[in-house]
Amino acid sequence: MAPEPDALDLDLVTASLRADTTDLQAFVEALAIKLEDVLPGRVRVDRRRSGLRGPKVVNRITINAGDRRLELVSDGGALETRGARLSGGIVLKTEMLDIDAWLAAVSEALAAEAGRSEKTRQALERLLID
Repeated sequence: MAPEPDALDLDLVTASLRADTTDLQAFVEALAIKLEDVLPGRVRVDRRRSGLRGPKVVNRITINAGDRRLELVSDGGALETRGARLSGGIVLKTEMLDIDAWLAAVSEALAAEAGRSEKTRQALERLLID
């Protein structure tokens, strides 16, 4: 039985987001850039300087996706990912997610947004091609 086109797209998005998790800091930096490109206005990336003169690195990625908020916190090589349910901008429930579940939730949010926005769909296509 062939997979449905939407399911296949979701798998491609998730694979693209997960492309290289061997170097966590590089993964987080690349993910932040991709998400800022695909979801401008819905993604907030907080960067912090590492050391007194070191480069700024991604500390937190927050994605507002309708009734969900997805957050990734990077702290010295450790990642913490969580999802929150929202109602009227108020957090009802927050849960810790493993990275695979978080990436799947991000993929679902991207696919849903791509269905509503031509600009997001085009940005998502660029993400998959690169």
